[in-house]
Formats: sequence, structure tokens, C-alpha cells
Amino acid sequence: MNLNELSILSLYSAMGVYALAFIAFSIDLARRSSAVGAVQADELSSPEARGAAEAASGGTTTLTRISTRIANDAATPYGRSASLRVGVSLTVLAWALHLAADVLRGLAAGRVPWANMYEFAMTGTLLIVTVFLIVLTRADLRFLGTFVTGLVLILLGIAALRFYVEVAPLPPALQSVWLVIHVFVASLGTGFFALGFALSAVQLLQFRRESLVAEARATRLRFVATLPSSATLENLAYRVNIIGFILWTFTLMAGSIWAEKAWGRYWGWDTKEVWTFIIWTIYAGYIHARATRGWRGSRSAWLAIIGFSAVLFNFGIVNVFFKGLHAYSGL
Repeated sequence: MNLNELSILSLYSAMGVYALAFIAFSIDLARRSSAVGAVQADELSSPEARGAAEAASGGTTTLTRISTRIANDAATPYGRSASLRVGVSLTVLAWALHLAADVLRGLAAGRVPWANMYEFAMTGTLLIVTVFLIVLTRADLRFLGTFVTGLVLILLGIAALRFYVEVAPLPPALQSVWLVIHVFVASLGTGFFALGFALSAVQLLQFRRESLVAEARATRLRFVATLPSSATLENLAYRVNIIGFILWTFTLMAGSIWAEKAWGRYWGWDTKEVWTFIIWTIYAGYIHARATRGWRGSRSAWLAIIGFSAVLFNFGIVNVFFKGLHAYSGL
């Protein structure tokens, strides 16, 4: 078995472990919903209990009391959930197998493993998980595990089934150190944008729940009550997206230098170049609108979601269906 075959075996093994991690994280979300339902049933077990609870809470709504109780009760099992610990452990194991697959592919090719769609997807998803695991050391975002592992599974599945190619030498335009810098920084920026997208999506769900609670109306996605407030999620998304924006800015700069070395011009309005600039513009608008125009809440969240949608379009559509000087990325 050669190095490339070992890389494929490691990648499929990583996908299997990611699937198990996805199940573990999903079980945690189901447990959160059940716990919220139990709290609600306890609070509303009888009219007398409801009246006593309202009197003790100064007349606040039942849903508000549920949210407060879940957020403030230090004895709740969410932080020490066994399924959460298993999910994170499996994600770390899958990441190690994923890293081995990426390194083995690079050794088999004798170069950096991001010269085509298959390799870029493998490296890009590896960096998404890397960013997620690093951020976990600073903030408890394990509730995003379902999104992260699910997204990585989908992208790796598409890459393995649709974009796989045998190991091949680099085209002349890619034989540059700026390839390493440009693509690595772009992939790392994509990892931060993916995390910002997830936080913004959860922020919208939380904002919707908070609005219904304020109106004393029932909510369906009960597990959202166990997550941070929409304001906290928005601040986290903003910080993560700023890091991604800085990296994406450097991506544009490094890409321009690489273009001058490869084609003799810094900018040529190639389709890929245009979409990279469009993504930069969307995130620049997101940061500017939030910092100077006071765009908060759902408006800033939707801008972040649109920005990451443009990133996915750039990767999955522009690389495949648009012709240009970056056509090799669709190999």
C-alpha cells in the first residue's frame, strides 16, 4: 500500500469518526431539549405551582423563568454532559486521522497538498476543525459541534466522491512559494468564517426565541434556551469574523503578488479574483456596518451568513463551472 492509498484510508477513517462525533453532539442537543421540557413540565405541573412561581418571580412569564433557571443553575448537566465529552474526544481523534491523511497526500505528491479541489477540500476542512478545537480552549462553543462535524462530513464526502484525482505534478503557475502562503491563509480564513457563520445562525435562532419569550409565546427549538444569549453569540461571531477578515485581506494581497509572479500582472479581473474581492467586500461591509452604523442583532447576523455563502459559492461553483486562469483548481 503506497502513501496515497494510506492517505485515502486515513481520510475515510476520519470521516467515520466525524460521523460518530456528529451523533454524539446531536445526542447532546436532544438531551438539552428534553431537559428544557422537564423544567417546563415542572414549572407548569399545576395552577397552584404556576401561581406560586409567578408570585416568587414578580410576575415574569413561565418561559422567562425557564430560561433564567437554565442559564443560572450551576447544577445543570450541560457543561459536564457525557455526550459532549465523547463528541469532543471523537472530534480530536478524527482531526488526527484527517491530519495524517493530509500529510500523507502531501508526501505522496512531494508538495503541499492543496493543488486541486480534492486536496483543497481536504486541507480546508482540516483547518476548519483546527480553528474549532483551538477556539474551544478559549470559549465553550461545544454546542457548535453538530454544525462543524456535519459541514466537514458533507464537504469531505463531496470531495472524495466528486473531485478525487490521482497525484499529479503542479502546473507551472503553481510552482511558487506564494501558492503555499496564499492558499494556506485563505483556508485558515475560511475556517474562521465557517465558525462565524455557525455562531450567526445560532444567534438568529436565539434572537427568535428571546422575542417569543418576551411575548410569552411557546418556542419549538427548546435546546436554544440552554445556549448563550443572542448578544453574546453576536459578539463572539464578530470577533471570529474579524480574524477571518484579516486573513482574507492577506489572502488578496498574497494572491496579487502570486499573480504578478505567474502572469505578469497584479489584477486581471479573473472570475476567481473577482469573487475573492466580493467576499472581502461583504465582510468589510459587515464590520463597517456593525462598528459605525450600529447594525446589531439579526441584520449583522444575516450579513455574516451572506458572506460565508459567498465563500461556499466561490469554492463549489466558481471553481467548477467558471473558466479562467484559476481553472486548475477544479482539477
